[in-house]
Amino acid sequence: MNILLSNDDGFIAAGINVLRDELSKHNTVLTVSPDRDRSGASNSLTLETPLRITERGEQFYSVNGTPTDCVHLALTGLYDDNVTPDIVVSGINAGANMGDDVIYSGTVAAAMEGRNLGLPAMAVSMASYQPQHYSSGAQAVMTLLKNLSDLQLDNNDSTATILNINVPDLPWQAIKGFQVTRLGKRHKAEPVIKTKDPRGDEIYWVGPVGEEADAGEGTDFYAIQNQYISVTPLHIDLTRYSSIDTLGDWLCAL
Repeated sequence: MNILLSNDDGFIAAGINVLRDELSKHNTVLTVSPDRDRSGASNSLTLETPLRITERGEQFYSVNGTPTDCVHLALTGLYDDNVTPDIVVSGINAGANMGDDVIYSGTVAAAMEGRNLGLPAMAVSMASYQPQHYSSGAQAVMTLLKNLSDLQLDNNDSTATILNINVPDLPWQAIKGFQVTRLGKRHKAEPVIKTKDPRGDEIYWVGPVGEEADAGEGTDFYAIQNQYISVTPLHIDLTRYSSIDTLGDWLCAL
């Protein structure tokens, strides 16, 4: 399999290097990753400054841009015209990307850019900010890729699926299996933290994410809490189809 690998934690992060080593045993892997941690970059593109790439190893490059930049640059600039990867894989991220997190996630955004450019994609994250078991995340990816051809998803549809995978930070043998899930939901984020820099000027830190609000059975939160790997199908089309008729009637009455 020909795989494009990226992330948002940067090329030096443990997660992408563990996954790259594992994937490279049986696949052709091109790795293109940000040159530093770009967590929370979401789907942003760098438009005002040029992108520069630095070789970090065999078929391994860093980019002075966002996760979306990395995937876009790779697919439209680094591959030969007659070569197309079979899938884009993003991760392994340090920290879960569940519920509302996916809106901000650079990990998920890298997968989305792959999907935007016509390829199947998956994003994989460990449900810990200091993971001890990246090997479990890598094993989850290998298991899914091995059986991917059996998954009948319409990748020509504009709503085609991205797999968002979250893995408990546990040894592989302690994980109970895979569960298909929906996104849960968090409470509103905590307020920003106001403080001062050493010169006495006011500065602000973005506050912590909200606690879990919708975390019942069937959600990604629930799966992780119960030691399962969460696999959530995502799609890019943000249209709220149920509101089209109501909105149309309102506009006609203006």
